[in-house]
Amino acid sequence: MSISPKNNEFFIATPIDEDTDFIPLISEEDEESLNLTQIPESLPILPLRNTVLFPGVIIPISVGRDKSMRLVRDYYHKTKIIGTLTQKDPNLEDPLPEQLYKIGTIASILRILEMPDGSTSVIIQGKKRFQLNEVLSTEPYLMAKVNPLDDSKHNVKDPEFEAIVGSLKDLSLKIIKLSTNIPPETSFAVRNIESSSFLINFISSNSDIKLHEKQQLLETNDMKKRATLLLQYLSREVQLLELKNDIQNKVRLDIDQQQREYFLHQQMKTIQDELGGNPLEQEIEELKAKAKKKKWGKEINTIFEKEVDKLNRLNPATGEYSVQINYLQTLLELPWNEYTKDNFDLRRAQRILDKDHFGLEKVKERIIEHLAVLKLKGDLKSPIICLQGPPGVGKTSLGKSVAKALKRKYVRMSLGGLHDEAEIRGHRKTYIGAMPGRIIQSLKKAKSSNPVFVLDEIDKVGRDFHGDPASALLEVLDPEQNSTFYDNFLELEYDLSKVLFIATANTTSTISPALLDRMELINIPGYILEEKVEIASRHLVPKELKNHGLTKKHLRLSKHVIEYIIDNYTRESGVRELDKQIAKICRVTAMKVALQESYNTNLTVKDITAILGQPKYMKDKYQGNDMAGVVTGLAWTATGGEILFVETSLSKGKGNLTLTGNLGDVMKESAIIALEYIKSHSDSLNIKPTVFENWNVHVHVPEGAIPKDGPSAGITMATSIASAVTQRKVKKGIAMTGEITLRGKVLPVGGIKEKILAAKRADIKEIILSEENRKDIAEIKDIYIKGLTFHYVDNILQVLNLALLDEKVDKPQIFE
Repeated sequence: MSISPKNNEFFIATPIDEDTDFIPLISEEDEESLNLTQIPESLPILPLRNTVLFPGVIIPISVGRDKSMRLVRDYYHKTKIIGTLTQKDPNLEDPLPEQLYKIGTIASILRILEMPDGSTSVIIQGKKRFQLNEVLSTEPYLMAKVNPLDDSKHNVKDPEFEAIVGSLKDLSLKIIKLSTNIPPETSFAVRNIESSSFLINFISSNSDIKLHEKQQLLETNDMKKRATLLLQYLSREVQLLELKNDIQNKVRLDIDQQQREYFLHQQMKTIQDELGGNPLEQEIEELKAKAKKKKWGKEINTIFEKEVDKLNRLNPATGEYSVQINYLQTLLELPWNEYTKDNFDLRRAQRILDKDHFGLEKVKERIIEHLAVLKLKGDLKSPIICLQGPPGVGKTSLGKSVAKALKRKYVRMSLGGLHDEAEIRGHRKTYIGAMPGRIIQSLKKAKSSNPVFVLDEIDKVGRDFHGDPASALLEVLDPEQNSTFYDNFLELEYDLSKVLFIATANTTSTISPALLDRMELINIPGYILEEKVEIASRHLVPKELKNHGLTKKHLRLSKHVIEYIIDNYTRESGVRELDKQIAKICRVTAMKVALQESYNTNLTVKDITAILGQPKYMKDKYQGNDMAGVVTGLAWTATGGEILFVETSLSKGKGNLTLTGNLGDVMKESAIIALEYIKSHSDSLNIKPTVFENWNVHVHVPEGAIPKDGPSAGITMATSIASAVTQRKVKKGIAMTGEITLRGKVLPVGGIKEKILAAKRADIKEIILSEENRKDIAEIKDIYIKGLTFHYVDNILQVLNLALLDEKVDKPQIFE
């Protein structure tokens, strides 16, 4: 509510001061006299802006337009009676009659005041409402015929009307109390108004409601309806004022709290200065002193100084202060342009690599090559090496040996189960608790910008709604990009080009092609028996003796005993399980030493059985060629190579094919292709076509609990079906691996070295491979293929000629 109408350019309502001769209160008798005022048929019309005049209400207005000034001065000296109509658009300078509301209020000019600033104010009082009937003239001002309107009044004793008026008075007093713009004296006027109709008009005129709402109140003839409508507007205004006050109180409390904290901190600062220095300032000085010793460039130094200045302006009690100081400490702890000096003694590096790891020639050769080029050139981007192989072959530990050989710092980061991109790139420091990515954290820990960095289990990186860490690694592992690696927390570029990254993986199938393309893949196959025996003798046994507080005089394991442990208690390509078995033997020996029991220090096979129990695994053995349809195949698994047997039998039926043994889709397709090839070449194999119409074919691969898949058993299945249908014996001591096509072409397969090791373990003497696998055999060392004969084929007929004998099995089936 406002004691005066809203300000505008030409009609600015100003409050009546204490010196005014007019009191804006009228009694019921005065109101009756206003209604009895004689109204002429035609009246001059004064347009009002941003205000509506109500009967009985006195308001001051500022007059500025020439027409309005002339009208006021003419009639002030005549009847003093004029008509007032509110403009629909307050911005109009000279409104036309149709741009005015049709219902207004007849007013009496009470006084004209010349103000000190040269403007003219006029005080007018509303008399009676009227309706505009006809415009008579527009010059020198608007003249019109009017029709006076009477208000329909209600009996004062009407309880409902009396309650509405009482509510209006209460709401008005509440608004006066809540509003800071209304002087408290206004409540005196509201309390002392006796006439209900004047109270309604007075509150309507002075309420802070919209102009069209005031006009709507003026146009309402029925006083009860006008009061009810006004009550709605006032209720809304009370709610808005209460909400506004609540917001202002909350803001005021927050500001008061901040000011209080500020003054307290200033007092603390003064006290600390008196006691001998501010610890916060001392900490900032220490940061600056450390920065002078850093080898970073001008750009980073400029950013550091800028961030220190920002820290000075922060309140230590805020969360942003801790983030800022953590950021500065991270900048200082990073090894900017700090590198360890590489040892270029190539023979020493070779000795260390050979001492720590048996075999792994390709990896060692690649490291020595890198050292040689670095020695000659003096500067070289480090290669990104990926060691791929089964578990337990020494991929991770090889990184330590490389760091030791180069005399570099060693860092290992496990990527298994990583599924958040922020783990690589870091969090933006706008968050409380933000930190750099693990790449930057690891370099901070290493205190060197050229460590050997092992990215362990890169094939097990996850992916979810947090992002794709594998995609973030693309920048890390690209020699063309990692010189400007961007961490979200640092918001700076960091040079990773001198870091020697070594990734490890069990399989490349789960690594994205883009990431795989950036790495130099080195395959580490499983160890053969002889290699495992050497690894155990040279590394595992001495390590476990030391771990269990034993020496060579307490325990000796001969190579024969180690070989027995490998054959009967482990089935793996690496040596991790072997290490566990040796550790168990050491624990039992340590117990006997501690209990001072007698025992055999040179363990025998019998002693091993007593300690480790009965053998867990039976060595895969070739099962002979006495039965038709049983053929030995070679398979690759994550733990190395294995032999598998494909069995085929025929039974009376309608030519259906049944496949069992927990086979995958690809392996099932291989069986279907093999059968279709045998059917289409039945003439060349001397097979009656009616066999496939009257006999069902059942192909089974034993060990049904183990899932099996892949195309490499194609030629094995074809040979098994051909042997079963012809009842010819399979050549003794032969195994095979290769994919088959519908035309009978034999395609190459992978995992050749692991499969060869499996064949040797099973006493296989001959192996059939695709002609295109010949190059794989050429890369394998002679020690692995010693005692084996390889047959390279292009099509399945060559396989059948090599694998099937003319001799038939004993008691062959006869197919009619």
